[in-house]
Amino acid sequence: EGEVRKDGRFSGSGLGALRKPPARLLRRTEGREGVRIVLSLEISADAHVRGYVGEKIKLKCTFKSSSDVTDKLTIDWTYRPPSSSRTESIFHYQSFQYPTTAGTFRDRISWAGNVYKGDASISISNPTLKDNGTFSCAVKNPPDVYHNIPLTELTVTERGFGTMLSSVALLSILVFVPSAVVVILLLVRMGRKATGVTKRSRSSYKKSSIEVSDDTDQEDSNDCMSRLCVRCAECLDSDYEEAY
Repeated sequence: EGEVRKDGRFSGSGLGALRKPPARLLRRTEGREGVRIVLSLEISADAHVRGYVGEKIKLKCTFKSSSDVTDKLTIDWTYRPPSSSRTESIFHYQSFQYPTTAGTFRDRISWAGNVYKGDASISISNPTLKDNGTFSCAVKNPPDVYHNIPLTELTVTERGFGTMLSSVALLSILVFVPSAVVVILLLVRMGRKATGVTKRSRSSYKKSSIEVSDDTDQEDSNDCMSRLCVRCAECLDSDYEEAY
């Protein structure tokens, strides 16, 4: 805490005298002692988030503080249903994570941030149509306590047939098409190898000794049969002449 002089210079003791925060993180307040400079936070969140039933949803929230993160830093997420002014706390953080153990989001809220990187995000598991509504992310990091509270409108819907079809088509392109290309290349390569083996086998083909002997035996048997037929014919002629 300090005081701004008429010449525009900052003077005082404590954190303000040691380090002057960026102008966007300063907040001026009027009091009896004059103008004071109070440290503040800058918080950002998505204004609109769309999700699908049964698919995990992440609600992003980031912050910038002029002070280092300590164990005094707190994060609070709240939820307000549509057309209602009632809000409920669904997540609290202070050194440890404290997701809600009651209500609509019981056992479905998980921590997805990192306070040392200025991330205060959470995730919702198994979302339903009843989760539609307004979420708010509040961060305090003393002595930085003044800040804006951004709101996030969540819309949960069921995936349509067109969306599912596009997902299947994308999966086919990423998985089945490369696999088909690989199979075709393998078949082409195997066909080329088979053609080369066939050509080599035809050019170097020779009859074995067994095949040659089989051909010779067949020719000898044919000669014997022809001779036997001639002999039988001669015998028949001789018998016919003797009868006369």
